Amino acid sequence: MLTTVADGVHVHQSELLANNVAVVEGEAGVLVVDAGITDDEMSCLARDLHERGLSVVAGFATHPDWDHALWHPALGDAPRYGTARCAARLVELRSRPDWKSEFVEGLPPEIVDDVPVDLFGLLSGLPEDATRLPWDGPETRVIEHPAHAPGHAALLVTDRRVLMAGDMLSDVLVPMFDEPDGTNDPLREYLVGLQQLESMIDDVDVFIAGHGSSGDQAEMRRRIDLDRTYVHALRDGDPSEDPRIGSGAQPGWEWVASIHDGQREKFGKR
Repeated sequence: MLTTVADGVHVHQSELLANNVAVVEGEAGVLVVDAGITDDEMSCLARDLHERGLSVVAGFATHPDWDHALWHPALGDAPRYGTARCAARLVELRSRPDWKSEFVEGLPPEIVDDVPVDLFGLLSGLPEDATRLPWDGPETRVIEHPAHAPGHAALLVTDRRVLMAGDMLSDVLVPMFDEPDGTNDPLREYLVGLQQLESMIDDVDVFIAGHGSSGDQAEMRRRIDLDRTYVHALRDGDPSEDPRIGSGAQPGWEWVASIHDGQREKFGKR
């Protein structure tokens, strides 16, 4: 079911991981951002759009994680975009002979038989210096940053004052980091990403997180502060009092504490 969060901007949320699919209306049709995650949910999204007389004219994946780069035949064959780094990562993944089996092995077991695989990751990479999404709709800025995953980007629909944050600013998940490869500092990169989002806050009335609830400008500021505090505590080896873990977790999200424990072991100060 589509929920309207701003003029001409809607959200379709998944059941298992509370993924938010963003839909932005343009004159010729809609932009679909981070389509996902199950066959039934994407089919439902396509039906909702059809019933509103809306067709899909463009897609965008904010980053290359499995639950953000999916697509469904019912959404049509509109061009789908990602940043150059995001698209390159997905080309590399799909080039492996056994990529489908790797993909399936990484899925939550509850939905392993209900995630369409074939169209995963088929993106056109934007030019490396691209700052605008090339689609027939309201001006949409592309804000690439290094947090969370290679080629991660947020989208800002300027006249609607809506930010689509990708896998950032969640109220149910703690910040999660790119894998270190010996040349990068994932915690520092996350702080840089938060700083870039914070620099746009005066241009935003509504933000859409990758998982969980959307919010207004004041809530965006609160979540940036919350995420920054989490990263600082992890970096410095301090105990975390983050409300998304432990007894403060929302019902059904208690497992996020195990993500935190793993990150504390991998990234925490020793």
